[in-house]
Amino acid sequence: MKKEFGAIYGESVTTFSLWSPTVNEAFVNLYSTGDYWKKDLIKSLPMKSEEDGVWSLEVEENLAGVYYTYTVVINGKSIEACDPYAKAVGVNGQRAMVIDLASTNPEGWSQDKNPHAGDRITDAVVYELHVRDFSIDESGNIPDKGRYTAFCHTGTKTDKGNPTGIDYIKDLGVTHVQLMPIYDYGSVDERDDTDSQYNWGYDPVNYNVPEGSYSSNPYDGAVRVREAKEMIKALHDAGLSVVMDVVYNHVYSGDDFCFNKLTSGYFSRINSKGVYSNGSECGNDTASERPMVRKFIVDSVCYWADEYHIDGFRFDLVGLLDVDTINEIVSEVHKNHPDVIFYGEGWTMSTEVTKKNVTLATQEAAGLTPGFGYFNDNMRDGLKGSVFEKDEIGWATGAKKMEKQMANSFMAKEPWSCNPSQIVQYTSCHDNNTLIDRIAISRPDVDRKTLIKMNNLCAAFYMLAAGMPLMQAGEEMLRSKVKEDGSFESNSYKSSDAVNAIKWSNVDKEEYRRNIEYYKKLIAFRKKHGLLRLESGEEVSKNVKPLKNLPKNVLAFHFENKDGEVVIDDAKEIYIAFNPNATSVNISLPEEEDSLFVPPISAEILVNS
Repeated sequence: MKKEFGAIYGESVTTFSLWSPTVNEAFVNLYSTGDYWKKDLIKSLPMKSEEDGVWSLEVEENLAGVYYTYTVVINGKSIEACDPYAKAVGVNGQRAMVIDLASTNPEGWSQDKNPHAGDRITDAVVYELHVRDFSIDESGNIPDKGRYTAFCHTGTKTDKGNPTGIDYIKDLGVTHVQLMPIYDYGSVDERDDTDSQYNWGYDPVNYNVPEGSYSSNPYDGAVRVREAKEMIKALHDAGLSVVMDVVYNHVYSGDDFCFNKLTSGYFSRINSKGVYSNGSECGNDTASERPMVRKFIVDSVCYWADEYHIDGFRFDLVGLLDVDTINEIVSEVHKNHPDVIFYGEGWTMSTEVTKKNVTLATQEAAGLTPGFGYFNDNMRDGLKGSVFEKDEIGWATGAKKMEKQMANSFMAKEPWSCNPSQIVQYTSCHDNNTLIDRIAISRPDVDRKTLIKMNNLCAAFYMLAAGMPLMQAGEEMLRSKVKEDGSFESNSYKSSDAVNAIKWSNVDKEEYRRNIEYYKKLIAFRKKHGLLRLESGEEVSKNVKPLKNLPKNVLAFHFENKDGEVVIDDAKEIYIAFNPNATSVNISLPEEEDSLFVPPISAEILVNS
């Protein structure tokens, strides 16, 4: 079905369109405010039943700024709900708002574009960031703390004059900022003082609307739309592409989700006994295999790409969605935006699909979703130990006999894919402990200097590997999340700002400044050399070879630009060696007179131009 749903605004007429095939009647309720506790109904208008379960209504008025809901009648019972296709909402997302989207566009919006258009996914270096974490700390001296518009302020500095905010991110050298959920979510009450509330936001309420707690006024439906666009444009102006973290695999509340209320639970996987499937461990799973759910998800992703100029999408628990939905998303978005990148968490989880012969978008199905990448947990856990076994160590933190596994991960040769464009290389993200904390937990026997060496060996390994590197914001400044009792927080989804905020004062301290510079050099080196950013498994096999006869635990690789075929690199060859041992090593290089000296717990690079 190609039909557009929701409130389609025009200056002289607004058309409301709803899919609700199981109801007997449907109405549009117009309200003067989005304050859902107020009895300020203007009027309730009956909708007309059309084919295929569609209900529609045309109102010949300029309804911009008018709030609305739908009421459907099923077997004599009236149910009121927000519009699943709402583009704007009032406080806490209970009432939708008719919006003139053109009026929310920042100055220069028509010229705004992806600053990395034309790049390959392996050219990206992604920085995962929470909107509130970015600016809430006082030491950053960033105006509009915790808000979308904090990203719009340049020239911010610490008290000692070091860059903070968007200038800092630009200076770091990353190419993409992955924003943790910015759609309208349910775990923060926008009516209350949002300064005292915190959540990551993995609990969707309105998929096509920005979250209100990050705006200056969550009561006015247009404000959050305008300010989210201002943030995105500011990032683009700084040369940073924007990736949106999306959560289509579950909703905040299955029973209360507007799509389910209007369609008798169609959106979710619910068995014959009325029990929600719960592979997400969030109370419900999305039935993406159903045609109108698939349409909704595809429409939603296209809407964010079209209306908000989003440059990439990171899918939470994508292994709960089906491959046909994922492929249709990629295909439809790429029709208008061929440079948009897609990747997600392809973990295998137990879920009760609603029909037979459904293939889910897990790592193992990577071959069925060629335009979609997956997080590489072999790299993540191999470097520092399993996220599920905190005392376990990894190759970079002292584990033995892991050379083969880690060499394969470095060359993007995993059992589920040998295609670098499908492999997200990382060792920390918002989930679980930060990198330095995880190492400290598993290696309480080593000093701070050694912990930092292990941290940076992890960074060098995944940042220089084949694939697309992704880092958690603050990893470069040894970000730590410490609870009041002094222990490390491993799941800070609703912890305080004291735990979660980026501590900008750290950039004034020598230890952290030195580490930031190390990351900057890694990123710059990757961006300079196309040999590190090869897109296909065939290219990697041809141009990258692991060295043999090395000391135990040591890994080294020879990158050779055969016949100058890698035109985006002026290097003839590159040697990169990684030594996780507590003693230094000398590595003999093939066809070279010199050897490569690698100090303990470090990486070394040799470039021949």
